[in-house]
Amino acid sequence: MFDLPVVEAEERHQATKFRHVLLDHGFAMAQYSVYYRILAGKEAAEAMTKHIAAAAPPKGHIQIVTLTDKQYANIVSLRGREYEPSPENEQLSLF
Repeated sequence: MFDLPVVEAEERHQATKFRHVLLDHGFAMAQYSVYYRILAGKEAAEAMTKHIAAAAPPKGHIQIVTLTDKQYANIVSLRGREYEPSPENEQLSLF
């Protein structure tokens, strides 16, 4: 999850570049500033965190949340008033 400044043209360029880095690393967009990717284990999540930190723009706020398989399996998803079953039981990291 991230909140990047986009007031100046250069800030917009850096934010767009950061989004493209996420997409190039296999992330999908859940919402405009929330991206996610399923990774195979804690070591993979730690390695991805290093890639994200290296690509982070100089300004802004980035939060990385890692969920275990069990936590991910307990997600409740609503679309309007419609209930969706929990996603498959895989580890997920949100960036």
